[in-house]
Amino acid sequence: MAGGLTVPSCDSCGKPAILHQDYSGRTFCGTHLVESVRKRVAKTLREQLILPKSKGREGKTTILVAISGGKDSAVLLERIHGILGNRPDVKIVAGCVDEGISDYRSPSMDCARELAENLGVEFITTSYTELGFEEMDDVVDLLPTLREQKREAKGMAPCSFCGVFRRSGLNHLAQISGANFMALGHNLDDMAQSVLMNMQKGDLDRTLRLAPHNDKPLDGIAPRIVPLQWIPEREVQAYAMHLELPFFHDECPHAPGALRQRHREFIASLEADVPGSRHGLLHSAERIKQLYSVAYPNAYDKHSANSCERCGSMTSSNVCKACEMMDWISDAQSK
Repeated sequence: MAGGLTVPSCDSCGKPAILHQDYSGRTFCGTHLVESVRKRVAKTLREQLILPKSKGREGKTTILVAISGGKDSAVLLERIHGILGNRPDVKIVAGCVDEGISDYRSPSMDCARELAENLGVEFITTSYTELGFEEMDDVVDLLPTLREQKREAKGMAPCSFCGVFRRSGLNHLAQISGANFMALGHNLDDMAQSVLMNMQKGDLDRTLRLAPHNDKPLDGIAPRIVPLQWIPEREVQAYAMHLELPFFHDECPHAPGALRQRHREFIASLEADVPGSRHGLLHSAERIKQLYSVAYPNAYDKHSANSCERCGSMTSSNVCKACEMMDWISDAQSK
């Protein structure tokens, strides 16, 4: 009792708790939260990452960990290193993309680099300018013109462009590092938001393409794994803070207004009213994927991707979305 306020106790040891799980009813001190998160991440990683039998140093499996400097990717890298870092048949590479966002990307990249160095993990980067894309600060300045000129761009937020460019950047890092897998730091809240967004649009294809991609991955692209997919955002943050991992706390200045932000607020409200809703949404998407694979077992046998006529990256069309968006930007800049 402190000033009339009762501090909850950890279910496991009785020490002061730092987190209460509404969906389970459990409370955790820092030590037992770390233990719980590590067990769940290890279980998910075992299910998603099927490593081939070791063939010596020449047969190493390379995992590119997409790291941004935020809490999610910090926990992702710390856990993958903790679980697989001592294996001689695994190489871990941390990859970061500089989107060109002033006062945000530079300090967050510093955190990403610091964590990689602390863990002894190779750290590689690329930037939008290196890839031939416009920096995001400039894209944001051009957005009003883009929305006026291009019907497809009407209603688009900065994240629409950044997501496409960043995906190309990560694919580039995977290619130059020879990655066999790419690990993404999506937490449970992120995954639930994606599921709801896809369902709202009736976009079954996007639901079926949700990571993890451990079942029939597309040739030429490192399959994505998402070891944090069952860990709520609040637990990821508490874990990172308890272990004092270096991560940048601020949110991207261009994020407000994005459609995902509205879904984020809705999911948070739904979870507060009905604990376990996030898990239910993700379980639903996984069940849809399972049922689809049973109903259409050969659906992806003939699925292939083209090489973009402009940049050579993989795409389902003749020209990839990143090159198409750069055409819009070039047109806007010329007027």
